[in-house]
Amino acid sequence: MNMEYILITLSVLFLLAGFIGCIIPMLPGPPLTLVGYCFVLFLPNVVIPEWYVVTFWTLLMVTITVIDNLLPAWGTKKYGGTKYGMWGSVIGLFIGLSFFPIGLVVGPFLGAFLGERISGHNSKSATRAGVGSFIGLVAGTLLKLISCSFLTYQTVKLMF
Repeated sequence: MNMEYILITLSVLFLLAGFIGCIIPMLPGPPLTLVGYCFVLFLPNVVIPEWYVVTFWTLLMVTITVIDNLLPAWGTKKYGGTKYGMWGSVIGLFIGLSFFPIGLVVGPFLGAFLGERISGHNSKSATRAGVGSFIGLVAGTLLKLISCSFLTYQTVKLMF
């Protein structure tokens, strides 16, 4: 088999895994998309972008991955949650993975809600913290999907 086909196949597989990783928190979507981009850089006849373009995409994908992990806790805090709610949203996210796909949405919300209730807050403020966690989760997912879409576009543009 031609090495070019292997590189293109690997690139496409990593790009697809990157999009799946944008939805499933256990898979690092942006870094997987970045690996798919890097495979294309080894193709013959590809004009390799300047070093700062590759550095930009690398830093952006790492930054987005870090931000995505912080957004549910930040949303919890922004909507009046305490550290109990923030920790609850993180724990709820990981427990929610066991109940995919519903658990990905419900887990952080319930975790933040229960964390706030355990800390002694009433149901109304606990619900607000849960909503903040959910908004943070959605914002992180959208951020990953948008950034991975742009990088996938750049990758496909390099291929053809």
